[in-house]
Amino acid sequence: MAESAKNSSTPAKTIGRKPGAKTDAQVRNKAGAKADAQVRNKARPEVRFRMRIRKGETVALGPGKVELLEAVREHGSISAAARSLDMSYRRAWLLIDELNRSLKSPATVSEQGGQSGGGCVLTEVGESIVRLYRDVEAQAEKACATQIGDLIRLMRL
Repeated sequence: MAESAKNSSTPAKTIGRKPGAKTDAQVRNKAGAKADAQVRNKARPEVRFRMRIRKGETVALGPGKVELLEAVREHGSISAAARSLDMSYRRAWLLIDELNRSLKSPATVSEQGGQSGGGCVLTEVGESIVRLYRDVEAQAEKACATQIGDLIRLMRL
């Protein structure tokens, strides 16, 4: 009997509980969330370099645009890249447009319509941007490894 009551879809019994009191499941979920937060806090800190190249007030190139270029390369379209990054198509298109206008040659080329609905690919310039940006990040991390380690040792982990 107890097993069938446990598996039923009826609400948890609230006999002896104050109105608005949390159910046992809610208490367990809160305890689980707290344990998850403790595990995350014990994880090693993540170090990221966030280089940006500005042209006036415009961020001509930065981590978001490089990530978007990588997503376009992977998915073959701005819309699919935007979806993969939880970004609106309009935002992704504006970022690509802003990047392309900041460059001597565009980083992407869009293919119009067609049977597959068109798409977008990286040009040699786009591929170079991704490669060079990621190289800068890797070299900066390597060059600063000692200082990064010193900073992490100062943190409460």
